[in-house]
Amino acid sequence: MDGHARELADGFDLAHLTPEFYANPYPTYRALRETAPVKLLPNGCYFLTRYDDLVTAYKNTKTFSSDKRKEFLPKYGNSLLYEHHTTSLVFNDPPAHTRVRRLIMGALSPRAIAGMEGDLIALVDSLLDRIATKDRFELIGDFASAIPVEVIGNLLDVPHDAREPLRDWSLAILGALEPVISQEAFERGNNAVKDFLAYLEILVEHRRAKPGNPERDVLTRLIQGEDNGERLTAKELLHNCIFLLNAGHETTTNLIGNGLVTLLDFPEQKKRLIEQPDLIKAAVEEMLRYESSNQLGNRMAVEDIELSGVKLSAGTLVTLCIGAANRDGAQFPDAESFDVARTPNRHLAFGTGAHQCAGMALARLEGAVAISRFLKRFPNYARDGEPVRGGRVRFRGFLSVPCRREA
Repeated sequence: MDGHARELADGFDLAHLTPEFYANPYPTYRALRETAPVKLLPNGCYFLTRYDDLVTAYKNTKTFSSDKRKEFLPKYGNSLLYEHHTTSLVFNDPPAHTRVRRLIMGALSPRAIAGMEGDLIALVDSLLDRIATKDRFELIGDFASAIPVEVIGNLLDVPHDAREPLRDWSLAILGALEPVISQEAFERGNNAVKDFLAYLEILVEHRRAKPGNPERDVLTRLIQGEDNGERLTAKELLHNCIFLLNAGHETTTNLIGNGLVTLLDFPEQKKRLIEQPDLIKAAVEEMLRYESSNQLGNRMAVEDIELSGVKLSAGTLVTLCIGAANRDGAQFPDAESFDVARTPNRHLAFGTGAHQCAGMALARLEGAVAISRFLKRFPNYARDGEPVRGGRVRFRGFLSVPCRREA
């Protein structure tokens, strides 16, 4: 371990990150994995970077709680943001988590997702047709971010002319999950929840009056609940609709954007994928591992436990660094290299255990269809200026990637 790496690990503080870290956090993550895999931060939280420690935290729901009421109250106060982030599926423990997840998973069945493929292909092809009319295009705005908002909009059967504000609301609400937020970011997130709830109340009222097909319309399915009479409360229904739109939106945008940019950084892998298009499923898994859309998770230890030789006492907050674990050489041979045919590839981009991402099959389908059809249409795309990162540590992606088509 060289001096610079030790310096990176010793100086790491999630509340004070540098522009260099936002551009490329992986040298810091590597230094932490090797010298301080369970790193005590100045705020008293521990930061975990090893794959095996994350798996322990994910799978041991008895010791590591996902309930965020205690953690989020000082951050958000008694606000709508607090209500949202403590009601949605991802920040709850069983039995509440189990009940809500069962309802959502019932709506996102393999059959339902398979039925979306035709509409998804048509959407992707229409976006590619528009790009084909221009020499220069913006990879995120013209393509990556335009896909999930339509897919999730279709899932909830949101009228097309009412989808315009969804992306901005999503960015504002998820932006408030950053480790440290400004008063302005808090207010933007809180206002987004307020506007989103008002929007959904009208949508739900209309759907109750005129239900859709519960096999295809997730909102109708969530309103009607299960055959055994299990239902979401009115508050749970609204907040989990916001959660579905948010969870399926930015992370999938990042998967598509990060994947296509990473291929430009590894031209031999890009060439290999174009020549062997049947590698697309493995390639999507590697994109998820190499540049995880969601880089951080959080838990609270509710019992004493030891990880990598460090004793954590009950009540300790921990941050799970997915981005670091997914490049852990103990789990992934040659972990810093990008290999579109990597197998096995048990990455943690979707978590694991009881909280594994409910929408991962849909995200994989979107990524595979979008990236494979883009490469087939525009195999010689290239950067046309400096990409702009999102400036966030939890959700890693780009705000814009100027590109050009080349013959």
